[in-house]
Amino acid sequence: MRSKILEELYINKGNYISGEVLRTKLGVSRTAIWKHINALKEEGYNIETIPRKGYMLLEMKDKLLPKEIEALISNNTMGQQIVYFDSIDSTNSYAKKEANKLKDGTVILSEEQLLGRGRRGRSWSSPKGTGIWMSLVLKPNIPPTEGVKMTQIAAAAVCKAIRELTGLNALIKWPNDIVINGKKICGILTEMAGELNEVNYIIVGIGINVNTDGFECELKEKATSLFIEGGKKIDRRELVVNILKNFEVLYNIYIKDLDLDETLVIVKNYSAILGKEIKIIQGNLEKKARAIDINDEGLLLVQMDDGSKELISSGEVSIRGENGYI
Repeated sequence: MRSKILEELYINKGNYISGEVLRTKLGVSRTAIWKHINALKEEGYNIETIPRKGYMLLEMKDKLLPKEIEALISNNTMGQQIVYFDSIDSTNSYAKKEANKLKDGTVILSEEQLLGRGRRGRSWSSPKGTGIWMSLVLKPNIPPTEGVKMTQIAAAAVCKAIRELTGLNALIKWPNDIVINGKKICGILTEMAGELNEVNYIIVGIGINVNTDGFECELKEKATSLFIEGGKKIDRRELVVNILKNFEVLYNIYIKDLDLDETLVIVKNYSAILGKEIKIIQGNLEKKARAIDINDEGLLLVQMDDGSKELISSGEVSIRGENGYI
């Protein structure tokens, strides 16, 4: 019932709709309408109430509320179902726990994460109301070995969306980070469950520092935000929508024929490491190499100091610049 009331408020956005009209349309009492309106206010929706005029939904500029995003999504599969939290331990953890109940393309969004996670068990700072902390639930009919490529698709979608919306020179640090001016702005964590020949679900977690205005000392050297780099606040809803639209295009191309070419064009064109000297870190081992290409399977081709070439899988290593993060 609450979602139906919200839908009516959206249809009449900018105008008042009376409790009597809502009661008649939805077949419930005016008291029930009033209770649901108050519940929506508690969830963060900005609803103005005036006696004898009714209720009006006002513009929300600082919340990632589902209906605000769904109104901009149009016919996208990604984001047709949005699960929203004001606070959560981790969107990826929730998505994994509830994956079997959620539809393909469901998006989990939270204003903050208390236990955000990155690759290789690292923590991810997710302060309230400043970033995009979201997870996509995917259920593609592909071999499990192909699941890792969702990271490349997500990286391409995020990088392209940031460049389109902000004009900033966002680059992809293979395989799962987006950087600007050599500092990390986004991390991607892909997790999968499946059988020998079948994917049950893939969770793609995306964390983006959007309107963060500063970082603690230990993060200053390697982390940044769109606000810091561009000098102005970004509409987080618009960025979420752009990411989902770009992701859906690349995802559908890939799922149709297992063709990663469209994604790889973006990944290569906006690579932060190709042609550069890098450090390959695997456990306690560290090797220097030159990143020279990304092959059709999304593997990184490097040339070692002795002239030999190796293909590096994203699950095996961390990549760093020769003299810093990148």
